[in-house]
Amino acid sequence: MRFLKCLPLLFALTQAKYVVQNWEITYVTTNRGLDQPPKRGVGVNNQFPLPVIRAELGDVLILNVHNSLDVPTSLHAHGIFQRETNYYDGVYMVTECGIAPGSNFTYEIPLEQSGTYWIHGHTAEQNYDGLQTPLIIYDPNDPYPVDQEYLFAVEDWWPITIQETLEILQEPGGLGSPFVYPPQTLINGEYGNLTQPMHFEPGKTYRIRLVSMMNLPLWEFALDDHEMYVIEVDGVLTKPKLVNVVRLSPGQRVSVLIKAKESIRRNYQYHVTVLDDYVPLIPGVYPAQFDGAVVYHPDAPVDIAQIIPSERFDEMSIESLDYEPVLVPDRSIFQNLTYGFTKDEIPSETINLISYRNSKVPSLLSALTTGDRALNPITYGPQTNTQVFKHNDVIEMLLWSPTQLPHPMHLHGHTFQIVETGYTNDTTGEFRRRVPSSDYSPLKRDTVHVPQGEYVVVRFRAYRGVWAYHCHFQIHSGLGLFQVFVVGPEELQQTVHIPESLIEQCRLRDVPVHGNAVGNNAYNYNGAPQLAYLDAELPPLAAQLAAAGVTP
Repeated sequence: MRFLKCLPLLFALTQAKYVVQNWEITYVTTNRGLDQPPKRGVGVNNQFPLPVIRAELGDVLILNVHNSLDVPTSLHAHGIFQRETNYYDGVYMVTECGIAPGSNFTYEIPLEQSGTYWIHGHTAEQNYDGLQTPLIIYDPNDPYPVDQEYLFAVEDWWPITIQETLEILQEPGGLGSPFVYPPQTLINGEYGNLTQPMHFEPGKTYRIRLVSMMNLPLWEFALDDHEMYVIEVDGVLTKPKLVNVVRLSPGQRVSVLIKAKESIRRNYQYHVTVLDDYVPLIPGVYPAQFDGAVVYHPDAPVDIAQIIPSERFDEMSIESLDYEPVLVPDRSIFQNLTYGFTKDEIPSETINLISYRNSKVPSLLSALTTGDRALNPITYGPQTNTQVFKHNDVIEMLLWSPTQLPHPMHLHGHTFQIVETGYTNDTTGEFRRRVPSSDYSPLKRDTVHVPQGEYVVVRFRAYRGVWAYHCHFQIHSGLGLFQVFVVGPEELQQTVHIPESLIEQCRLRDVPVHGNAVGNNAYNYNGAPQLAYLDAELPPLAAQLAAAGVTP
């Protein structure tokens, strides 16, 4: 493994424009202006909300970070490929050791994609406690020019921390419920009822960027009596698709175009609706509706819609703008996204009944320092559930959600084609939907919602690197619904140069930087976190409650 001591960026990037952010990551005790008790959140420069980052295609984002927390932290640019900067992907104990308390670290991220993204903490689910903000990358040659744009970043703010939430969820028997401490919804950092108006001028075209920074619920955006066209999904431009409403799952982003009316005689409303699709009914929380004004003239009357549309986001009917035919898989894998229970009836979220735990060596460093052993998944520890793929192979994944909970699954470093959907209990194929096999460019995105009792088939071309793959419900990720994909370790060992600053962070915390999951230079992984035997069936009391229709 080779380290770089002095080169802040590769020579090819020296002419790029730098977008510099100086962030001190701090604790901030606040209730965010909501009618609920304050909690200790994780903010930037002692403030909430975090600043929105805006840049242009080809810029380099410089994140100068000082960690003022008493635990490690890290930052992930969600949706940014990091193709040649895998070590800046920000995933704790996957691509880095975390930023040690009291220390400094700089992320240098080439922005080679345009679109709508976000930056969030990727250590101990710190975005649950507020460490997150949108990242907007503009393309001067965008094929969808607009006159103006608006941003809606929607998040749920819980009155308890992620650590407190996970402790509740891990009560024996699977009976703990954090919903006794219900969250409230923030829109652009403010309580949803304070959402700001949009001002429209006749004949102009507007882009509305929607960013779901939610931890748990789905939400929808609709605008009364205007045509709304989807033109971007998760940073990928699409062919224009007329929709009535846009539904988003945690981690997803969508842009829509709206052409203003020619008259200023009436004003209208837009609506942000938080759904109660799979969470308990809590009036004012699940569901909740927040209405904002669309103003053409301050004195015009407001048209009030009698019905607000609500419907699924139909990914199978949307095509990516840049033509890419349906990929033909080189390898197919099955992923059962479900929960399990230990012998002590402690719940865990799992992929194929394996609940993820961190290694003692970051997986990227293991891939770079173990020679041909890097080809064997056991090198990264059984508890990481690692898959090893060949560089440039097309991987097909069948994502299977047989339980009463859905899963928004996010893959780092890639977008995947959505090629098939259906129901897990369908025995005839009657409800199977597939994209056309020719003359069609399937929608690509980096976060796909797998509804409860359904499946989704995705395909992607694997690019060399070590990539996290996980559910974007933070409580599910924190309970183990997480996996590592190692792609092309042979190529990585020849091409990746780890910055010395990253290695120094490992040294500050006495984390090994060589060897397998536990730092051994052999296959022996004694000392790795124990892979507990898990049973998919509910414990007795939880099963009785479920049979009675009671959700804890």
